[in-house]
Amino acid sequence: MNYIATCVVSLIRGVQVISVRRDRTALDTQCCRNHDTMASPTGRLSGKRCLVTAAAQGIGRATVEAFLREDAALVVAVDINAEKLKELTSDRVVRRVLDVRDGEGIKALARDHPDINVLFNCAGIVNQSPLLETTDQEWDNSFDVNVKSMFLFCREFLPKMISLGEGSIINMASVASSLRAVNSRCVYGATKAAIIGLTKGLAMEHVRDGIRCNVVCPSPIAGPNNRPEHIAFMGKRIGRLAKPEEVANLCLYLASDESSYHTGNVFVIDGGFTL
Repeated sequence: MNYIATCVVSLIRGVQVISVRRDRTALDTQCCRNHDTMASPTGRLSGKRCLVTAAAQGIGRATVEAFLREDAALVVAVDINAEKLKELTSDRVVRRVLDVRDGEGIKALARDHPDINVLFNCAGIVNQSPLLETTDQEWDNSFDVNVKSMFLFCREFLPKMISLGEGSIINMASVASSLRAVNSRCVYGATKAAIIGLTKGLAMEHVRDGIRCNVVCPSPIAGPNNRPEHIAFMGKRIGRLAKPEEVANLCLYLASDESSYHTGNVFVIDGGFTL
């Protein structure tokens, strides 16, 4: 190779090295920025407009508070308990007393708040009885509250989410579902298994529409009416029942853009319950 050619090659290589170094520097800088953003505890829901059912207590209440803490622009808090709803006093909370079985009421709510981009279906009831002791009314009511309500909310709020090109739907199920049997909770488990199927179906149907739909499956949550056998069982696992705030933190993640690659996923948060 002659002298001129050698100089040209050296120059090209030098430019390539400089270019690579610059690219790596830019990449490292961006990674640092992303890391800082992910680590920041504030503003994770900035600009988000959220709706939470069963918002007056338990996981729903803890999730409303988490959404507000992370700068959600609006939280529509839905519950049948008007007195407990009054305890949510933030000026970014809109309280709505509503039975989640009320299809017409849900339609009116969707008209009043057409720009919801985070929907957390948290409402549910527990039917504690063996199958042979369960009445038709108990079966129907369990499915109406636990499953049909989610169908109704999703049907009314999804169209606008699709038109906006974004939305996160979070459905509340349970480890007592298709994941594990729990004694005397046959009907309850059937409803929660149905919710997992509903969630996956919605995720599949709208995966190209900017809509993410995920399901949360907690173990028993600490509260005023815990069953002794659940407390004893969890004493052999992580040592305690779950706190509502721990489940709320997972819901916060799923509501935020940090979970942008999650859809159709089943999130188990159970302290070892299903081990």
